[in-house]
Amino acid sequence: LEIAVIAEFLPDQLSDDEVSGLVKAAIAETGAASMQDMGKVMAIVKPLIQGKADMGAVSGLVKAQLS
Repeated sequence: LEIAVIAEFLPDQLSDDEVSGLVKAAIAETGAASMQDMGKVMAIVKPLIQGKADMGAVSGLVKAQLS
């Protein structure tokens, strides 16, 4: 019951596809081509998804796409 009440006030979580799309867009926007550019990508993605997705998973996704 407590979880249901708390969940009402939490922001909706983004789907994996939505997060992946935002990461791909950020990579394209920054022209990121290697792991050295990860900070640039995260700087764009983080404000868009903060609190709406697990940042650890997002970081892993960025690493995978830049590798």
